[in-house]
Amino acid sequence: MEKRNYYDEPLSENSGFLTKSLPRRSFLQYTGAGVAAATLVMAGCKAEAPITIQNHDGVDLGSGDFGILNYAYALEQLEAAFYVQVLATPYSGISSKEKSYMHDICRHEVAHREFFKNALGSKAIPALEVDFSTIDFSSRDSVLAASKGFEDLGVTAYNGAGALLESVDYLLLAGKIVSVEARHAALIRDLIQCGSFANSEVLDQNGLDGARTPAEVLALAATFIKTKINASNLPTT
Repeated sequence: MEKRNYYDEPLSENSGFLTKSLPRRSFLQYTGAGVAAATLVMAGCKAEAPITIQNHDGVDLGSGDFGILNYAYALEQLEAAFYVQVLATPYSGISSKEKSYMHDICRHEVAHREFFKNALGSKAIPALEVDFSTIDFSSRDSVLAASKGFEDLGVTAYNGAGALLESVDYLLLAGKIVSVEARHAALIRDLIQCGSFANSEVLDQNGLDGARTPAEVLALAATFIKTKINASNLPTT
């Protein structure tokens, strides 16, 4: 499987916010315009005991709130790269409706990626190298299973990260993004099995999504990210 860079997009964004330079001072004002869409979620589920991050080399995400924003940026890079590849090599038998769904999700994830990149400015980590060799992009089952995994992971990642943010404004941003990610997750689940959009795999007895620590999320994402990531400076409480 040919590996694609995150920025090799089959999309035409020659106008609008994706091509604008976003000063950090405009970060929150920009999100209030309804641009952000997908990945953090309401806190509420009891998180498991945190795992100690052993990797102290590689790309440093940083510390504090900006470290958490870089963590989110890394995940958005991964999701955007996946959907860019899905559109570049559509799976066999993809319907026009499903292709339209994938195109919409792809644009959302690319928008999130570029939003974090511009907002972080000089503090942003570089583009990460991905490896999707374990995914058969010609197979609907393989692509939808991977999509479900990425979307569910994103929701639990933002849920877990919300408790680590000090800024209420950044927490609000995370909530706006995770709501979109949850919409993606619900759609993909229904494409796999109608009515499974919010089943017991993802919701607990209180109707709440789960949460994962950055260490847990990055361990699961490591299969698809070749670039070493140093998350040792992220807050844990």
